[in-house]
Amino acid sequence: MPQKVLIIDDDIDTLRLVGLMLQHQGYQISAASSGEQGIAKAENEQPDVILLDVMMPDMDGYEVARRLKKDPRTQSTPILMFTAKSQLEDKVAGFEVGVDDYLTKPTSPGELQSHVRQLLEHARDRDAAAAAAARRGHAIAVLGTRGGLGVSTLAVNLAAGLHVRSQSKVILAELTPGQGTLGLDLGAPNQRALSDLLTAQPEQITPERVSAALVPHSSGLQLLLASENPHDISLLGQTQQFEAVFDCLASLAAFIVMDLGSALSPWAEKILPLCQDQILVTEASQNTITQTRHLIDELTALDIDPAAITVVLNNRIRFEAQLPWTMAQQGLGHPIAATLSPAPELMATAARRHLPAVVAMPEDVTSQQILTIADRILLTDPRR
Repeated sequence: MPQKVLIIDDDIDTLRLVGLMLQHQGYQISAASSGEQGIAKAENEQPDVILLDVMMPDMDGYEVARRLKKDPRTQSTPILMFTAKSQLEDKVAGFEVGVDDYLTKPTSPGELQSHVRQLLEHARDRDAAAAAAARRGHAIAVLGTRGGLGVSTLAVNLAAGLHVRSQSKVILAELTPGQGTLGLDLGAPNQRALSDLLTAQPEQITPERVSAALVPHSSGLQLLLASENPHDISLLGQTQQFEAVFDCLASLAAFIVMDLGSALSPWAEKILPLCQDQILVTEASQNTITQTRHLIDELTALDIDPAAITVVLNNRIRFEAQLPWTMAQQGLGHPIAATLSPAPELMATAARRHLPAVVAMPEDVTSQQILTIADRILLTDPRR
């Protein structure tokens, strides 16, 4: 189907001449002789590109462009302002209202065709990029300020909760080489997949290779597991490989939950801004709250929207040693989105069955609290 060009110009001779120029190049032409008519045609016909004159009696081209760029139906349609006004301030005024390109009358057929073709190519590339982004999975990073806060426990249960609630493909990626625990907990020990990927050249890390490294689990999750061999901690410096793994994971599932442990490493700093959600696990002790506040500051320094940072208070210490919830939140200077109740028996039972707690005992209070976090993520997912 030929691409459609809408020409908005009150000069009949211009409409005829420009229309013939572009028609000879294979474009389908639609014409409007006033601003109001042009806006109506743009809304109803959805052209691929609009050629717009500035000087028209009922409404000038600047106002037409302003209205088209405010309307969701036409705001992404490229506009080429095609006019005899050649002063720099005229061009600036056009760009300020959202015009994509500017061409001065008169012009040659070749120059006009070149400008139209470039606008169409840019629009096609933009649409392709938007479609690719829509196909990428929703990435969730789970991290803490130090070890022992329950980051891995929350990551595996959050991933399972997302799978239960959405019935979508969910990948749980344990990105902590040499510090793997999830393989042991889920009955899949001695995993080398992540280490093998991190020792490959970045260009060798493909979606097919990462997909082949995933371990299916009875919970419905797909697992990318880290080894338990302490020697593999040296792989934390493989920044390019981590980036390549992340890029592949994002193309393989609807949701990707990543256990980042407690290391804000150079590769984590590159990946974290690309995630839709950053979940920080903390506890209600003064030192940990202080450390978590510093981590929040570090994340916002990476241009991460504070609204995307979810703080989860995991109560694993004796009640009398805990800060009150209100004091913990005040110390953070950031909202606490959820509080998890202590559940050592639940977690021990789940580990014996090699299952996430939300699958082993979904009605437990702590399981329900984690499922609520999953529900909150699903509500903010733009694909739903």
